[in-house]
Amino acid sequence: MNRLAIIGLVIILILIIVAISAPWIATHDVGATNLSIRYLPPSGAHLFGTDATGRDIFSRVVFGARISLQVGLIVVSVSAVVGTLLGAFAGYYGGWIDRVISGYVFNVFLAFPGLLLAIAMVAFLGAGLNKLILALCIIGWVGYARLIRGQVLKVREYDFVQAARALGASDSRILLVHILPNAIQPLIVQASLGMAGAVLAEASLSFLGLGVPPPAPSWGVMIEEARDLSTLQAAPHALIFPGVVIALTVLAFNFVGDGLREYLDPRQRAR
Repeated sequence: MNRLAIIGLVIILILIIVAISAPWIATHDVGATNLSIRYLPPSGAHLFGTDATGRDIFSRVVFGARISLQVGLIVVSVSAVVGTLLGAFAGYYGGWIDRVISGYVFNVFLAFPGLLLAIAMVAFLGAGLNKLILALCIIGWVGYARLIRGQVLKVREYDFVQAARALGASDSRILLVHILPNAIQPLIVQASLGMAGAVLAEASLSFLGLGVPPPAPSWGVMIEEARDLSTLQAAPHALIFPGVVIALTVLAFNFVGDGLREYLDPRQRAR
């Protein structure tokens, strides 16, 4: 991997450790308010300062890592599994099955921008972490399905697949043993980039009030609470720290995705 991918991997490992160890790393109760210490700047007692209600921003950022990684892992896992199954099914059998799945179902979901469709679904389902995850899973599987469908269309014509078919191997065996293991590499890259997209989508929807409801320590909620002009003038740190963490998380997953793409592609690795 290149250096940026290694840096991204280190950042992701730190985030995972922080999310797992949040109760021990956090220095204050994330829900404890104290108006007498509102808008305190970063100090030894409050590493990232305090927000409009006197809550410790560092502790809220630490617990926010749990929410973001939880959303990313669940959304990517469910979307990848559903997308792989539907994409492989459409690509392998082709014909009217492929026309229905890729020609109609895909186009329905791709007709709208992803974030706009997520906003509509969350507005319909209602706010909440579980409903947010469900909405992102509903719109997230299409990218994986299109990718796997294209890979299956290519791999199914290889000689070893034709040989397995000629020897009487079942369709399920051909798909699971011969095609998917040779078509799965781009999915790994897509999953890494999908984690970045899921984290950013959760923050965006929470910022709009359609994701994790306050006072949950979501990074998007923290930015939404600090976005007014008076807060920016009195305590810019309330906006800067969660914003920087979101940017670092998204960049880290993108760096790892680019590094995996280079590593798994022999032509780019040779360059």
